[in-house]
Amino acid sequence: MYSVGIDIGSTYAKVIALDESGEIAYRRVALTGWNSVSSAEDILKELWQEGIEREQMYCVATGYGRGSVEYADKSVTEITCHAKGAARLFGSGSYIVIDVGGQDTKIIALEDGHVKDFIMNDKCAAGTGRFLEVMAGALGLTTDMMCKLSEKGSGVTINSMCAVFAESEVIGLMGKGTAKEDIAYGIVDSIASKVKTQCSRMSGRSAAYYLTGGLSDNDVFIHRLSEKIGSPVRSDRDGRFAGALGAAVIAHQSVQQGGKA
Repeated sequence: MYSVGIDIGSTYAKVIALDESGEIAYRRVALTGWNSVSSAEDILKELWQEGIEREQMYCVATGYGRGSVEYADKSVTEITCHAKGAARLFGSGSYIVIDVGGQDTKIIALEDGHVKDFIMNDKCAAGTGRFLEVMAGALGLTTDMMCKLSEKGSGVTINSMCAVFAESEVIGLMGKGTAKEDIAYGIVDSIASKVKTQCSRMSGRSAAYYLTGGLSDNDVFIHRLSEKIGSPVRSDRDGRFAGALGAAVIAHQSVQQGGKA
């Protein structure tokens, strides 16, 4: 019996399958595409190809498109799943989890694996992975290329809080002949500043920070965010799978409790 967690985000779909001992047996990440239902169906097919048939798994769905996973045994909120996943990745204790997703950014305060408080940004793309993707596209770069280039830049501030207006601001800077590395610096600095502002609303909480989501393996962004917050931000190689991992942990607990024979 496998315990499967599926996190269908607005940009990427992540899957984690745990074996009967609770160890990771399968992980997968792919673009969600325009249709979450099709993405969920593709996941089921790929699990079958890996030898994980529907009858052999207990499935928990989470994320933006969790309602599209029609074969899921249970649907659980993102905050709960990210908390479970972070506790699995980073252990117990008191710390703050920063999840920069495609559609929103979540700041979650955890104490011994339990959610004590959380903040989510509004539906504006500013401060999210989508913001970086749009800005990188305006520069004709990938997100990773832009972050790397930003290390060589300085002196530019992106003032617009709206992603649409910020893109116009970037295009204006390009028109003035501003160096691409300086614009890249301003973009990365802008999103790090927005995330830092969200974190500051968790005043009085622990100063230990962990990053999950699609930027969790981006050393440039982690370094910039650490500078902004004034405290080291750490991550894990499976940080982007935190939601799916948490869902899989919940599935595993359900199996152990007799949720599925």
